Amino acid sequence: MTTDPAKPWLDSYAEGVPHEIPMPTGSLSDLMRASVTEFGERPAIEFFGREWTYSQLGAEIDRAAEGLRRLGVRRGDRVAIVLPNCPQHVAAFYAILRLGAIVIEHNPLYTPRELRHQFEDHGAKVVIAWDKMVPHIQAFPDDVAVDRIISVDMTRAMPLRLRMLLRLPVARARSQRAELTQRVHDALPWEDLLADVPIKASVPGPTVDDVALIQYTSGTTGMPKGATLTHLNLGVNAAQARAWVPQITRGDCVVYAVLPLFHAYGLTLCLTFAMSMGARLVMFPKFDPDLVLPAVKRHPPTFLPAVPPIYDRLTKAAAEAGVSLEGIEIAISGAMPLSQSVISPWEKATGGYLVEGYGLSETSPVLMANPVAENRREGTVGLPLPNTEVRVVDPDDPTREMPLGEKGELVVRGPQVFSGYWNKPEETADVFVDGWFRTGDIVRIDEDGFVSIVDRIKDLVITGGFNVSPSEVEDALRGFPAVADIAIVGIPSERDGEHVAAAVVEKPGEHVDANALIAYAKENLAHYKAPKHVYVVDELPKSLIGKVIRRQVRDRLLQRDDVQNDG
Repeated sequence: MTTDPAKPWLDSYAEGVPHEIPMPTGSLSDLMRASVTEFGERPAIEFFGREWTYSQLGAEIDRAAEGLRRLGVRRGDRVAIVLPNCPQHVAAFYAILRLGAIVIEHNPLYTPRELRHQFEDHGAKVVIAWDKMVPHIQAFPDDVAVDRIISVDMTRAMPLRLRMLLRLPVARARSQRAELTQRVHDALPWEDLLADVPIKASVPGPTVDDVALIQYTSGTTGMPKGATLTHLNLGVNAAQARAWVPQITRGDCVVYAVLPLFHAYGLTLCLTFAMSMGARLVMFPKFDPDLVLPAVKRHPPTFLPAVPPIYDRLTKAAAEAGVSLEGIEIAISGAMPLSQSVISPWEKATGGYLVEGYGLSETSPVLMANPVAENRREGTVGLPLPNTEVRVVDPDDPTREMPLGEKGELVVRGPQVFSGYWNKPEETADVFVDGWFRTGDIVRIDEDGFVSIVDRIKDLVITGGFNVSPSEVEDALRGFPAVADIAIVGIPSERDGEHVAAAVVEKPGEHVDANALIAYAKENLAHYKAPKHVYVVDELPKSLIGKVIRRQVRDRLLQRDDVQNDG
């Protein structure tokens, strides 16, 4: 018999997973402090084989917080982070929070144009940045200029042996060093921020209801917006994740950070969940099987959050290299559909589970996941997590709930759901109805509570786990010579879920060079946002008010013989 007719998913929970969990009463700063106290001498971070204990990490957070305080950072201030995965990223994140300030995460591979747009929106005046990004930030126009830049050379966190190898006067070492770091001027080095001086003053820490993070997302429509997330939002999502995997032992687990920490998915599962578990967090500046497999030999992950292409590449690379993946207990996949062609080889190689989940930046981000048990259901995104409520409604009338089993728009509410977009009250109002957040995804819920995504309302391309706003790409490319009009759509891809495609109308008598257009896109946008393919069309279908109907553009492209759907 169903425990709650309104929540059929509860009866499908795996053994040991509670239907409800208590709400956190402390902040993320309290969460980290508790782990430092409980797991002090256990390893907290591993980076290219070098380790930091929880006590060492806690001390670095304290010093960084004091350094930021001396720079004038105060409660409620926004502080930007523009870093790849590295130990300094973890310390910077928690140091900012320690002061009651607000973290703003950025993609460290963004172009100056993309970074400037976000800084114009949030107005942060202090930034902790990878040294290779410092010149881009220093080149901001005066109206966006920041007051202080703390530069991070992530090679300083590597073992001495590797640092010495990078300094060898040979071409390969010079090339690798140039990829990882560069000299900068007029910025405060991270090591100087942590100067070994007594911490003179304690400051009131944040409360559970304070804003912790502004996470930029394409949202349900349009240009990227800053989702405002509190300590409660992020803390409870970490607690929900812990509740979902009761078979993992706190203080005796290994989590791999192959996902970028600037992404909501990587941030929650690697920065908050892992730290709250007292896990060994093995960090990689980018995903590369040649970096991951040696780490697997030392400490195989207990818990590996990733996206399908990563599991596929790791399975094949491990087989080729003769490296065993046995012992990887739980792998959680998100951001794009997970197919049996990825699941079966992975589970055969590891002896563990690979299950699919679902979420959005606005929901901290995890809303649901498949049970880590035999009743997980392929082709679905699983069950709502504890304390999460979901409904399926008529997308044209979101106050009308659809009968069980019929498709409609997924609306959700729960303690992990954000309160709104930074400084965007109208956009915030548009995505809530009677307190329920509209996801923009069309789903169906079966009688056992499993949720299947069947379509999207929102105009987004999801490629390799990243959301791409078509409007943002179109705006960047409209100025390209010979382009009269352009529409960006997603074309199905077995490798990446979708790839970005451009349908272009040429100016009369002119020709659009596809390769040149793609190169131009990569100069102005992160590479994953650039079109993989460009298709010339005579016209773009438009509504009566002149708006391009992207769904029809996509349908027309898919009917063409020259469309490549595995780019």
